[in-house]
Amino acid sequence: MEVKTYQVGQIGTNCYFVGDEASKKGCMIDPGDEAENLIRLWGAFGYELSAILVTHGHFDHTTALAAVAAAFPATPVYIRREDVCEGGRPEFWQCAHVSGMRYVKDGDTIAVGNLIFTVIETPGHTPGGAVFKTAGALFTGDTLFAGSCGRVDFPGSDWGQMCASLRRLDALEGDYTVYPGHEWSTTLSRERAGNPYIRSARQLGNI
Repeated sequence: MEVKTYQVGQIGTNCYFVGDEASKKGCMIDPGDEAENLIRLWGAFGYELSAILVTHGHFDHTTALAAVAAAFPATPVYIRREDVCEGGRPEFWQCAHVSGMRYVKDGDTIAVGNLIFTVIETPGHTPGGAVFKTAGALFTGDTLFAGSCGRVDFPGSDWGQMCASLRRLDALEGDYTVYPGHEWSTTLSRERAGNPYIRSARQLGNI
């Protein structure tokens, strides 16, 4: 598996290019901004774009989504329904519906060549947050960061749900490389050992 990270937009959102080296198929995760640049970079990546995965609907993770989806009209977009506005005025946590969207739920799998991504529902930062798990890697969006977790003071956020989501990740067997929505990558074992928000989530789960 090949992973490339591009920080896009004023908030420095991590957009990930993930490629299956055997099949030369890949996916883009969280096209947050700078659509023209992402489209150009994907062309240089050397993989067929088989899927676009969206961890949640906040603008800094989806601003480039419509343009990228339009540039690759045969490529499906995977996101949880709760974070999509299908008409009317969107909620703060929602992005606009785009052609090719496929709504996913907990336990669904997405094949990208030989890579299989499993959907883990992780509400808390937004109602429709998701983590995508594959091949020893977790793409966690704004659920889990190195030493921290996503903010829960936004409309649609919920600390209790965030704690439950962090406990789900904490309970996964084995270790994973964690690719978060902002800043740098880490490992699940490192976060289990030292992340104060995981520690708080454990304590609340024992009450």
